[in-house]
Amino acid sequence: MAPRRTAQVAITAFLLLGCAFVLSPFFAAILFAGTVCITTWPLYRSLYRRMGRRDGLAAISMTFLLTAVLLVPMIGLAASLTDAAMEAVDWARTAIEQSDGRPPEWVKDIPVVGRDLDAYVRKLTHSQQEMRKLALQAVEPARKFALGLGGVLGQGLLQITLVLFIGFFFYRDGATIYDQLETGAQRLGGELGNRLLDLAANTVKAVMIGIVGTAAAQALVALVGFVIAGVPGALLLAAGTFFLSLVPVGPPLIWGGAAFWLYQQGESGWAIFMVLWGALAVSSVDNFLKPFLISRTASLPILLIALGAFGGVLAFGFIGLFLGPTFLALGQALFREWTAHDAALSPVTTDESQ
Repeated sequence: MAPRRTAQVAITAFLLLGCAFVLSPFFAAILFAGTVCITTWPLYRSLYRRMGRRDGLAAISMTFLLTAVLLVPMIGLAASLTDAAMEAVDWARTAIEQSDGRPPEWVKDIPVVGRDLDAYVRKLTHSQQEMRKLALQAVEPARKFALGLGGVLGQGLLQITLVLFIGFFFYRDGATIYDQLETGAQRLGGELGNRLLDLAANTVKAVMIGIVGTAAAQALVALVGFVIAGVPGALLLAAGTFFLSLVPVGPPLIWGGAAFWLYQQGESGWAIFMVLWGALAVSSVDNFLKPFLISRTASLPILLIALGAFGGVLAFGFIGLFLGPTFLALGQALFREWTAHDAALSPVTTDESQ
């Protein structure tokens, strides 16, 4: 009996390792697809009922809806950012080639540090040819960085496409998958296993609501600033702010670029306004709104949310934004269960000792 049991365990472990090895390139996409489906499940169920309870039709409709919301704007944003980066590199190359080695006149007009910066650059340019050579050499790495940025965005689009593909099957078979997970949790952990499963789903929803809600708020605040300052393409820039809000230090790339464009147009006052608006209004939204939304919807301490989000990103990448708080929430639930169990046992132990 023992050898048979050992063989069963060995075969099971071998199969699990094989499945994990095969699926390892897709773990991030699978987890993110599951996150999106869990968060948008009420909307899918509404479509499911409206479409005569045909799960295939409801799933494909939900996939097309997510494509319109996620993929199409990202394609436009990727193309715009890549073109803008290449234009900036070409502009820098032309400016360097046409310069005489002295700093541009507008450097002196920079508030507070302009004159000191102008004097410092003039001091460095005693060898004009060498400075021009070094500057031109720096342009090529910048061009490669711009091309690399386009490649990263392209990979992101492929990842989103894969997420949407996987999401279709999660929507279509979601009820069956959840029943299987519930049965497995019941067998492994009993009532505690079911509670942990519900807690994981609620935490994922809360983190997703916090991240998306914060991104939407930052995009709205940025849109107001772009309109006030008269920046062209305000809606496209606001969409870019929304998507880049999902990654650290993303929004400053948008409002900082807008401020630079305003300064190049001779609008120094509006450029200063854009910098202040971006730093004090747009970027500060992330500092209080995200923890507030997550803590209100998941009943998690803000400290656990912050540690889970930052630690999750460092450990797992972007998907760690959702995995980190979820793991800490499950750990907190297990700890509470363990301490509550010990507290319940302690009076009995005291009575028996007496």
